[in-house]
Amino acid sequence: MFKGLLITQEDKKNLASVVELNEDQLPEGDVLVDVHYSTINYKDGMAITGKGPIIRSFPMVPGIDLVGQVIKSDSPRFSNGDFVILNGFGVGEKHWGGLSEKARLKSDWLIPLPKTIEAKHAMAIGTAGYTAMLSVLALEKQGVTPESGEVLVTGANGGVGSFAIRLLSRLGYKVVASTGRMAESDYLRSLGANEIIDRDYLSELGKPLQKERWAGAIDCVGSHTLVNVCASTQYGGVVTACGLAQGMDFPASVAPFILRGIKLIGIDSVMRPLEDRIEAWERLGELLQPEDFATISHEITLDEVVETAHALMNGNVRGRIVVNLKP
Repeated sequence: MFKGLLITQEDKKNLASVVELNEDQLPEGDVLVDVHYSTINYKDGMAITGKGPIIRSFPMVPGIDLVGQVIKSDSPRFSNGDFVILNGFGVGEKHWGGLSEKARLKSDWLIPLPKTIEAKHAMAIGTAGYTAMLSVLALEKQGVTPESGEVLVTGANGGVGSFAIRLLSRLGYKVVASTGRMAESDYLRSLGANEIIDRDYLSELGKPLQKERWAGAIDCVGSHTLVNVCASTQYGGVVTACGLAQGMDFPASVAPFILRGIKLIGIDSVMRPLEDRIEAWERLGELLQPEDFATISHEITLDEVVETAHALMNGNVRGRIVVNLKP
């Protein structure tokens, strides 16, 4: 027997609690993993609190991220004792996820834990840091360099935003952070933000074309914010879209794309090809330092997950949450 967070549904309400599970209950897969750490992403928060239709079938163990050690493998890619990472692939939505002491998974979803990253730090990074790295890579591959000009990060206090600031700063970019929590300015500056702006500057309906400012942007917010980011991006600039905290809508004009030739690139982290995942995690191992994780993350136990998920959905959590399955 082992512990896991199980979500059931009753009268269309999600009920989450820590329960005893056994291996026979785990879904199919060719790799059994002893989970060391998981995390709570925004998607996990929606699943646990029931504030979003994330879960496809019940009961469900949430947790779209995990890191752990292989206990049993029927795959030639992995051997017993290997440390592996999982991000996405519908885990925690339609396949039991990482908020459990054991998980049975498909080997195609897993990558080896880079030797430069500790297991705990991998979950401090999680899908948030991995998505931030994919966004930074997209800017680099489209030719946005530190010499190109300012790079904007919206939703800066969240997990993706926090890591995006740190990574861009390490690479020498001048970073402007947009946030709805100006009281957290010192935190954002500690990550490497050169300037902090209030999100109200970007969140209201604006003109189709605005003063050119950003050489690049990483947007975690969507809706009017993303529209205004595009409208104020320099000629030939690049915007990556990886979040929808403000909304899924995009009430935009084609003007910035036609008249300024900007590029808007969607960042998917869920179904990303294996080679992209490996590239992103290797770069994360190169750029991040041990001291980064104390600033960006804090640790909780499995028993604290439900309470923390509600705090996350109420906007009362900054940075990353690491869930220790082996306290």
